[in-house]
Amino acid sequence: MVDRSTTSSNLSRRGFLRSGAAVGATSALLGMMGATTASAKPGRGPQQAENNGGYGPLEPAPGGELLLPAGFTYVAFGHTGAPMSDGTPTPAMHDGMAAFAGEDGRIRLVRNHEQSEGAAFASPSYDPAAAGGTTTMVFDPEAMELVDTFPSLTGTIRNCAGGPTPWGSWLSCEETFTGLDVDIPHGYVFEVPAGADGPVDPVPYKAMGRFTHEAVAIDDATGIVYQTEDRGSAGFYRFIPNTPGELAAGGKLQMLAIKDNPGFDTRLGQRPNRTLPVEWVDIDDPDPDSDDSLAVARQGWAKGAAVFARLEGCWFGGGSIYLVSTDGGDAGIGQVWEYRPRGDSGGQLSLVYESTNPDLLESPDNICVSPNTGGLVLCEDGSGKDLLRGVTNRGEIFDLAELNSSNTSELAGATFSPDGKILFFNVQSPGITYAITGPWERGAL
Repeated sequence: MVDRSTTSSNLSRRGFLRSGAAVGATSALLGMMGATTASAKPGRGPQQAENNGGYGPLEPAPGGELLLPAGFTYVAFGHTGAPMSDGTPTPAMHDGMAAFAGEDGRIRLVRNHEQSEGAAFASPSYDPAAAGGTTTMVFDPEAMELVDTFPSLTGTIRNCAGGPTPWGSWLSCEETFTGLDVDIPHGYVFEVPAGADGPVDPVPYKAMGRFTHEAVAIDDATGIVYQTEDRGSAGFYRFIPNTPGELAAGGKLQMLAIKDNPGFDTRLGQRPNRTLPVEWVDIDDPDPDSDDSLAVARQGWAKGAAVFARLEGCWFGGGSIYLVSTDGGDAGIGQVWEYRPRGDSGGQLSLVYESTNPDLLESPDNICVSPNTGGLVLCEDGSGKDLLRGVTNRGEIFDLAELNSSNTSELAGATFSPDGKILFFNVQSPGITYAITGPWERGAL
C-alpha cells in the first residue's frame, strides 16, 4: 500500500488533465487524423506547420547545448553521476517523467531510470540486485534551478515510462519480464507519491499484470487504468480497480479486442477515421507461473484480443485514451490511436495518425500535452537523430527542440510544469534533464 501521508496537500494533478488542455489536445489529435486522411490522396500528406508552429526556425540557444526557437532558453540539471542530496550519484538512463505542483511554488519531478542489472542505488529496495527506479527532483521555477534531489523508488528494472495519477503520484513501469522461478520476479507497476521525501516501500501491483510494461493513463471519470505493452507484438490493457484510486487493493485486468474480428492486427493496412467497435476480454491470470514474456498477452489473444506494434506512450483527455505505436503503420515509423469508452459497451478504437514521412515524425514514444493550448509534444526514439516535435491544434507538425551535437540518444520524459511555463525533458544518454522556457504564447504550445 502506498503511504499517502507523504503526499503534500498542495500537490495537484498534471496540467494536461485540465479541461481546456483536454479540448485543445483532442483538436490536435483530430487535426492529425485529418492530415492522415489527406495523406491517402495522391500528392498530399501530413504538413509541416507554418513558421514552425509560430516559433520560427531552430537556432543555437544560449549555452549551446540545444537548438530552440529564438527567444527560448534552457537550463540543464540532474546529470548522471552528479551527487544527489544524500551524496548518492544520480543514476543513469533518464526516461519517463511527470511534473507535480509542490510546496512554496516549487515543482516536483518524478523521473524514471531505465537501468537494469547492478546494485540498487538506495534502500529500501524491491530487489537489491536491480539498478532501476526513480529519483525525485525539487525545482525552483523562479530561480530556474534544482534545489533538491533524492532516490524515491529503487531495486526495479528498466523503469521506462509510466504515468501520473489524479491523486498526486507517479506509476513507474518495468519494461522487462521474468518468470516466477527467480528469487524476485520483475515486470510490474510500482507507485511513487510525488510528495515522498525518500525511497518509498516498493510494492509491486501484481494484479495489474506481469509483462513488458511501458506507460499508463487513467480515466478520471472511472478510475480505470489503461496500460501499454512494449513488444513487437503487443496488447493494450485496462485495469479495473476494486476501489478507484486504491490500486493496491486489486482489481480485474482485461485486454482490448475488436468485436467480431478475433486476432485483429492493427500494425498494417489500417485506414484513418475508421471506427472499430471494441470489446474487452478477461486475463484470468495476470501474474502467471511462466517464463514466457508474452504469457499474459497470449491469454488475451486466445480469446481474440487485438495485436499492436510496440505500444509506448499513452494519455487521457477529452474522454479518450490516446496511445502511441512506435513501429506501427505501413511505413513502420509510427501510429497514434484513440480509444473512446462508450458507456456500458466496449467502446471504439480509431486510427488518429500514421506517419509516412520520417522527416516530419519518426518513431514517436512519450507524449505530453501543453496545459496552455492542448498542443502536443512527441518525443522521438528513431533510428537517427531524435527531436522533440510539436503538434498544432490543426494536426500540423513542427520542430521544437534538437540536440546541438551529433548525439543520437533517445529523448524522453517530456512534461510541462502545471502552469505551462516550463517544458522539462530528458536526454537518456549521457543522462541530462533540461528545463525550457520562453514565449510559448507566440505559437502552438
